[in-house]
Amino acid sequence: MIEVNHLTKRYRSTRAVDDLSFQVDPGHVTGFLGPNGAGKSTTMRLILGLDTPDGGTAMVAGRPYRSIRRPAHTVGAVLDATAVHPGRSAFQHLHCLAAANGIDTTRVRRVLEQVGLGQACHRRAGGLSLGMKQRLGIAAALLGDPPVLMFDEPVNGLDPEGVRWIRTLFKTMAAQGRTVFVSSHLISEMAVTADHLIIIGAGRLIAHTTVADLTHTNPPVQVMSAQAGQLAAVLARHGAEIHDLRSDSVTIRGMQPITIGNLAAHHQLPIHHLAAQPDTLEDAYLRLTDSSVQYRTATLPTTDGVRP
Repeated sequence: MIEVNHLTKRYRSTRAVDDLSFQVDPGHVTGFLGPNGAGKSTTMRLILGLDTPDGGTAMVAGRPYRSIRRPAHTVGAVLDATAVHPGRSAFQHLHCLAAANGIDTTRVRRVLEQVGLGQACHRRAGGLSLGMKQRLGIAAALLGDPPVLMFDEPVNGLDPEGVRWIRTLFKTMAAQGRTVFVSSHLISEMAVTADHLIIIGAGRLIAHTTVADLTHTNPPVQVMSAQAGQLAAVLARHGAEIHDLRSDSVTIRGMQPITIGNLAAHHQLPIHHLAAQPDTLEDAYLRLTDSSVQYRTATLPTTDGVRP
């Protein structure tokens, strides 16, 4: 597993990682989410010993990464898919890594085939597309058949077939009992790939949960009523959060549908439709991280005056 305990990293006056603690368990695909500047890449660099923390610890398989004697056999990681010598072929790149870690050449050929680069193995890395470089980086991560896998934005540059392939790969690796830790900004992809989520903002932990729990906790309830305004006032007096009030409908948070129905009946307010609507992962994520967004874009009106 990966264990982060009270991890802190400062860059001058900025705390990129701020007293961060979490645990990534084997057997799951764990998504690592957060706005730009949240500290995700810095956290991964600290876990891999590429940066030195100002406080706290990061452990992989019970020890600091720098103390692992055969790291390629313990952790496979891709933090920058473009970090390859442009003059080396895909095969040469992996062969050098294999030789440095005591791995047989047959393993090199096997992982190249596994990631779909068998026919391109003798092409120079400098001439590979970003998607092919991603595949090469994943091949390097798999080279030592490690139990822990870490990826930072691994689907960048991949075509739809590649995205589906890597999604299947992550799930297969997790099903084999490996620890799979994936940082991504593609929330829709994490919704269909990850089982567990670690969400951070401004270097701090916001949530450590499952996708199911995050999207089904306190779901909004849509209510249609000819007296939506009066109903909203009643529900608000009993602690409900009122959203999107219109003449014939209202969206409620913080109250179960059965309670809404009982209060409406007690006050003799008609209801024509009542249904809980679980959040999408994107909705839940944006709500959780709203106060942590550092680089916020302006909302522009569309040509018909309706905001997107």
